Amino acid sequence: MIDTISIGLTLFLIMDPLGNIPIFMSTLEPIPPYRRRLVLIRELLISLALMLGFLWAGSFVLQLLKLSAEAVSISGGIILLIIAIRMIFPSRGGVIGEEKLDEEPFIVPLATPLIAGPSILATLVLLSENNPERNGEWTIALVGAWFCSSLIFLSSDFLFKVLGNKGLKALERLMGMLLISIAVQMLLDAFDSVF
Repeated sequence: MIDTISIGLTLFLIMDPLGNIPIFMSTLEPIPPYRRRLVLIRELLISLALMLGFLWAGSFVLQLLKLSAEAVSISGGIILLIIAIRMIFPSRGGVIGEEKLDEEPFIVPLATPLIAGPSILATLVLLSENNPERNGEWTIALVGAWFCSSLIFLSSDFLFKVLGNKGLKALERLMGMLLISIAVQMLLDAFDSVF
């Protein structure tokens, strides 16, 4: 049970809902207010389906591409480390840039890469590869992390008013510091398996 909670917390940190609130609000801004919640719910459901697909098909994907778990762990750790560093030291446009859409977003950029990004997908593949017999537990952890993130995204207007831009940035940097530790641990585990 402790492993499930620990994995759920890690997945929640990787999703970074608090840090992504300004990007979500900016992306959804051109959409009429009555459509925003529907679009957001649709994107959240698509991201969950994508993450569950990677969790349950992770071993098959690795075998199909002839990738070792260590290679995925190292690449996932590097990506996670880069994202965490960019959370702590953001560029002018934030973690993914300042690109504005003229139309309603569909899958990109909200469902992926903001929620179901490369680091969380790599983490899910590794969980599935290393402990396939525990996929049920990992599913519970993933759904719990996704649900908590969804509540934050659905409350983004309120949270932005309460915390403000500076408060959200401070929380994002704190989450980034925790993610750096997780990324380094992923890399250490991978190097330990290789050597």
